[in-house]
Amino acid sequence: MKLTMHTVLKGSVPAFMVLCLIRGCASDPRAIHERWTAVEAWSWWEETGWVSGCNFQPSTAVNQLEMWQEETFDPETINRELGWAEDLGFNIMRVYLHSYAWKQDPDGFKDRIARYLAIADSHGMGTMFVFFDDCWNPVARPGPQPEPVTGVHNSGWVQDPGCDVRQDTIALFAWLETYVKDILTTFGSDRRVLVWDLYNEPGNSDHGSASLPLLKNVFRWAREAEPEQPLTSGIWRLDLDSLNLFQAQHSDIITYHNYLDQEVHRTWLQLLKTHGRPMICTEYMARHFNSKFTNVLPMLREENIGAINWGLVSGKTNTIYKWSTPMPEGGEPEIWFTDIFRRDGTPFSQEEIMVIKKVNRVTADPM
Repeated sequence: MKLTMHTVLKGSVPAFMVLCLIRGCASDPRAIHERWTAVEAWSWWEETGWVSGCNFQPSTAVNQLEMWQEETFDPETINRELGWAEDLGFNIMRVYLHSYAWKQDPDGFKDRIARYLAIADSHGMGTMFVFFDDCWNPVARPGPQPEPVTGVHNSGWVQDPGCDVRQDTIALFAWLETYVKDILTTFGSDRRVLVWDLYNEPGNSDHGSASLPLLKNVFRWAREAEPEQPLTSGIWRLDLDSLNLFQAQHSDIITYHNYLDQEVHRTWLQLLKTHGRPMICTEYMARHFNSKFTNVLPMLREENIGAINWGLVSGKTNTIYKWSTPMPEGGEPEIWFTDIFRRDGTPFSQEEIMVIKKVNRVTADPM
């Protein structure tokens, strides 16, 4: 989700890739036993089919907490906007949870997840839920969330867990383990959940390798909960060797983020294919960097790699504005950074709508 990622030296192989090839992507015997085999992963992929969709946050929520807390949970908007996604032929949404929403109201939170899943399923959408996240604002607080800062990309998004509670790892990990296992026990056999993304961009916001203990623990907790769906954590920056190596060795399916043009993107996917597992790009599409529906989405379909772009409807997250380039006066930029629709359902680009529908084979003239 941030510009600090995705620098690729063309023709070079990142250290974590070399290590994986040398070790055969092996790890300790316990991890090998618990991780899905490649055969199991491909069997899941063949049963599920190619997935295409977006990262979904209703336009009325500034962050994960505003989406999930009882006072601001908005099923009407969710239903309307997922209807637009259905019309595009999308079949998966990647949706962020937040541990604080669970901590303040476990049963209510799980009830709202179930309500969301019912709405998504009614529109033919599977869901990839995301647990933890190292991106954007370092401190999260339950309760009313701040209004978006005019013209600032993702001004209200919050990390999970917040940086202010990360020092006492014994206390923190105790309740996070309970949270993760509660959610996975409740929804671990729910057919409407397709994948569990355990940690978004570990190491972002200058956390670096300090995020490795939580990454390792969330995989352990998730394995112990024994969900039926695959587990993953997406590779997003090639120089985070220790994090990348663990993610690549322990994910049932390989997921990754890339916001650059199709040439660089293709380099990434060819490197990641060496792991011999199904792949989903769980974040792409930044028009300013030539990562677009018109060039990247057809390539992903051709390569049989799942495609999940960032953003559906322009709203309180302000993701139509470019990273680190505020528009203090607000308004609609000439080129949207991400997102597809305005709140009234009109698209930023009718050409893009046509391409998405063709690639998703909604139209009679598939690409």
